[in-house]
Amino acid sequence: MSDQRSETHTVDPHPEGGRDGHRSGDGTRADESAAAASAVATAATTEEVVAANPLRDPRDKRLPRVAGPCVLVLFGVTGDLARKKLLPAIYDLANRGLLPPGFSLVGFARRDWQDQDFAQVTHDAVKEYARTPFREEVWKQLSEGIFFCPGEFTDDGAFDALAAMLKEIDQNRGTGGNYCFYLSVPPKFFPVVVEQLKRTNLSGGPEGSWRRVVIEKPFGRDLKSAQELNAITSAVFPESSVFRIDHYLGKETVQNILALRFANNLFEPIWNRSYVDHVQITMAEDIGIGGRAGYYDGIGAARDVIQNHLLQLLALVAMEDPTSFEANSLRREKEKVLKAVQLPADLELSTARGRYGQGWQGGEPVIGYTQEDGISPDSTTETYAAVKLEIANRRWAGVPFYLRTGKRLSRRVTEVAVMFQRAPHLPFSKDDTEILGQNALVIRVQPDEGITVLFGSKVPGTAMEVRNVSMDFAYGESFMESSPEAYERLLLDVLIGDPPLFPHQREVELSWKILDPIEEFWATQGPPEEYPAGTWGPVSADEMMDRDGRAWRRL
Repeated sequence: MSDQRSETHTVDPHPEGGRDGHRSGDGTRADESAAAASAVATAATTEEVVAANPLRDPRDKRLPRVAGPCVLVLFGVTGDLARKKLLPAIYDLANRGLLPPGFSLVGFARRDWQDQDFAQVTHDAVKEYARTPFREEVWKQLSEGIFFCPGEFTDDGAFDALAAMLKEIDQNRGTGGNYCFYLSVPPKFFPVVVEQLKRTNLSGGPEGSWRRVVIEKPFGRDLKSAQELNAITSAVFPESSVFRIDHYLGKETVQNILALRFANNLFEPIWNRSYVDHVQITMAEDIGIGGRAGYYDGIGAARDVIQNHLLQLLALVAMEDPTSFEANSLRREKEKVLKAVQLPADLELSTARGRYGQGWQGGEPVIGYTQEDGISPDSTTETYAAVKLEIANRRWAGVPFYLRTGKRLSRRVTEVAVMFQRAPHLPFSKDDTEILGQNALVIRVQPDEGITVLFGSKVPGTAMEVRNVSMDFAYGESFMESSPEAYERLLLDVLIGDPPLFPHQREVELSWKILDPIEEFWATQGPPEEYPAGTWGPVSADEMMDRDGRAWRRL
């Protein structure tokens, strides 16, 4: 089904002028259909025109946000991220009428391509990976703004040519000097690209225009390198122009954590240490490292996932309600949580790490981590990590948060499970409640997006037998439309200049302060414990939970 409608089901805490009602100088609002959106976006090239339109009301949540005229410069267009996620997301935004007719895409890479070659690469990626149906008229309009600039990051001439190309695009397509630079490149190239943007004055535009830079994780590999990376970018771009992408924050279900907590009075009274026993946050993958050996080895599961994705989920689950959904308010509350995180006194007993060995996945034999191409047999990199954390504040004191992630596990699933305390007294016999588990609220991030509530109910019959049942909410069934991909939402937010879903540098540094001591401890422990591929990880992870009288959820 073609998805040209606005997302009318996203919860907005602001009844008037909230997130979707916010109007920045580089974004407009549009009518519901893609055709009307394009027409209005062409006419509304200035804030004055938008403000003067009597048909527009910022309180009307039926109307989606539309990016204003701009150019997206994509460094690293030959990588998997660009081909499988970014290029399809750009098409999906255009297909939904959320990009203006003058929107332009410039690819930069070390390839001997012409504009039409890059357009063909984009076309093929869109046909294979786009979420919304392919429409020739949408592609025709989008392809008119696709350009390519060949060159290497160290080539001054290539960046001079890029600057000249962008100036010409401004003149021919009315993009007004608004540029977004997306660095989908290895971190070692960040300083080079940023310095070239500064040298060519592409980082600073004329008055009334904007320049933004998007950085993909990892944001460093420890606290020191994260601070060095920030020093490089902040010397060229102001913090308000730096967008650090954590694609998990663009997922509908992750954003729904905020809606679930703060738009309902049902859960907030029990969302604390008086009722919650513990919280489990899991990101499990059923695949190996694939072709990522060069990146993954030496990084490992904790740096790759816990430092960013899982700690961000922890912050959203544990934070106090912000005064608004504006970036500063949201970030401030997340930072308070991350500052309050406490490491366990004994890291040996409260952490676990492992790496997958040979085993079976999906009925097929698979090799172990050290047999993967590009991995040394002496590698000490973990593919599984689990940690126990606590939060030292009044709401959560004494409630453990268990975080785990791993590759080559039994199945692919990401979820947050809030496990509630058992009833203090059960007026039933032990046999009646033998298979009664804990009450739980489970937020399913992927692949089956939704929420499940687990509670006890009587089994039909003459006996008073009580066991767990579930109430289930699924996005696809409730809203009758598919959720947008995370990169769709995040790219649109970048082009509009809406930063709440992007971590601030302070959040990045606080996350590294949590993880660095764990990594330093693991570095003294030798190689990780091996677990068979297709299982749920090393024995030490189960033992960690057993010591606390708890168990990992069966997924």
